Amino acid sequence: MLYDVFYWQAPNQPIGSGMTWIDRLTLFSQLDLAAVSLLLFSFIAIGGLIEYAPRARPSVSQLMAEHRRNWMQHMAARDVRIFDAQVLNGLRQGTAFFASTTMIATGGALALIGNADQLIGVAIDLHLNASSQVVWEIKLLLLLFFLTNAFLKFVWAHRLFGYCAILMAAVPNDPNDPLTLPTARKASEVNITGARSYNRGLRAIYFSLAAAAWLVGPIALIVATLITLSVLLRREFLSHSRLVLLDQA
Repeated sequence: MLYDVFYWQAPNQPIGSGMTWIDRLTLFSQLDLAAVSLLLFSFIAIGGLIEYAPRARPSVSQLMAEHRRNWMQHMAARDVRIFDAQVLNGLRQGTAFFASTTMIATGGALALIGNADQLIGVAIDLHLNASSQVVWEIKLLLLLFFLTNAFLKFVWAHRLFGYCAILMAAVPNDPNDPLTLPTARKASEVNITGARSYNRGLRAIYFSLAAAAWLVGPIALIVATLITLSVLLRREFLSHSRLVLLDQA
């Protein structure tokens, strides 16, 4: 029965006294729902703004994409490409590090969900609102969503950088070979796609930290979301590194 799929039996309650998904939502205030909506909207909006910023004001990610294209063009003209291989290996090590880190954090979040009742005791000790266990579990699920998203993005970025390494190896050593530039362009576009996935994983980590603030309360979640937005906007559009990238001298 469909009703059984959306029916949930609350822990430590007698049989027959359960909660549906709609009943769960009533455990949260309107401020909670508004804070979560702001978090999710900000996560989607900032990603779109960074990746599709207007040409008059490009983001750091877009500026770096052009440098990645220039990198592959210069790589195609080099006979010895050890330096290029080392740079790409460094990118792969970075994605592998963050993938393993987010996997560990995901395991920790899953462990907390299995012992959410202990968080109630911590909340009481900190004089916070000691909500029911299901409330804490849902809050941890939001955190788990961002961690899982980050892990998947990092894994895919690591694989794309591996594809880029193969394409770089396939670029002929002869600059006059008709396959040299087309293969180098393929390598650059795969490299840019991998970097885009890597940046999305980083943003998911930022917002996972903001989502953790919901454990304190909706006001903390709103403040953490706004701080995360301001940090990302500054680093992509107002940072010193962006001015360096725009310097044509």
